[in-house]
Amino acid sequence: MFKLLYPLVHAIQPYLVPICFVLAWSLVIMIAWSLWSAFSDSVSRAKKMHEIPCTNCQFFTADYRLKCTVHPSIANTEDAINCSDYQARK
Repeated sequence: MFKLLYPLVHAIQPYLVPICFVLAWSLVIMIAWSLWSAFSDSVSRAKKMHEIPCTNCQFFTADYRLKCTVHPSIANTEDAINCSDYQARK
């Protein structure tokens, strides 16, 4: 059985090292790209979340049952970024 595969193995052998080299580096590059993409997405998401002004608003109660007395459904969400009723705490 192995005698039948002998010519095939010797025909492919010179190409195995370059193919494995390219595949290994491709895997490393894809992992690095994935990690960089996850990092940049989390940084942009954090920047977006830091724009939410609710904690500095005078209508914010900091109670988990009623976060905002004016707009309780959008308090501490991205919809509250441009809240028309926002008033800074004095």
